[in-house]
Amino acid sequence: MKDQLFKNACDKIIDQKKCTNGIGTLSEKTIHAVLKHFCCEDESCHERKVSSYVADILMDNEIIEIQTRNFNTMRKKLEAFLPDHPVTIVYPVIHTKWLRWINEETGEISAPRKSPKTGSFYQIFRELYRIKPYLKHPNLRFKIVRLNVEEYRMLNGWSRDKKRGSTRNDGIPVGFVDELCLNCASDYQKLLPDNLPIPFTTKDYQKASKLPQGHAVTALNILYYMGVVERVGKQGNAFLYERIHEIEN
Repeated sequence: MKDQLFKNACDKIIDQKKCTNGIGTLSEKTIHAVLKHFCCEDESCHERKVSSYVADILMDNEIIEIQTRNFNTMRKKLEAFLPDHPVTIVYPVIHTKWLRWINEETGEISAPRKSPKTGSFYQIFRELYRIKPYLKHPNLRFKIVRLNVEEYRMLNGWSRDKKRGSTRNDGIPVGFVDELCLNCASDYQKLLPDNLPIPFTTKDYQKASKLPQGHAVTALNILYYMGVVERVGKQGNAFLYERIHEIEN
């Protein structure tokens, strides 16, 4: 069901943009537009004024905001929306990416080449930290959507092959992978890898989640703040953590 809804959204938005702009000149906001139609097909619910702001989706009394990055820009909207509306922030994560290069002089587009990197749900922690004071609000929820994407980049970089320092033209969704919903504090347990030792350190979490060191520190900062883990001691200078099984929502 989700796969078909996502395909319908992709077909609608991408076909519209191709008719308007042509391949290789698509809007920077294609992922945003696709996810908006994926979350709500009824366009009368899109771009609705709420207070002095415009919500991506207002469906009944619920607000849905698609935010690809920089959650800190959501602060004023959250201040305005949360007292009166349930708010869901939809955050896309690129699971598998194929790169395609656009030659600015000829318009030629290269064949897709698969990136070795794979995106995970854990990537949301950096963004959650930006709005940490709002995370415990009962009206705030998150939906992390993993997508497969073709990324178009211009061959205009400073290196000899013109790829380093190149400009990103657009990211085109080509497939829905899965999603993870964070509706209450206990849902954050889903962001604890199953293979963590008991107790565990930041380094253990980093290894299990495959996050960079700094991002693993941020992740545990959020999980501790949300009451998902507790500090049970130290190993040298490193905190020891354990999972909390009974969480107050």
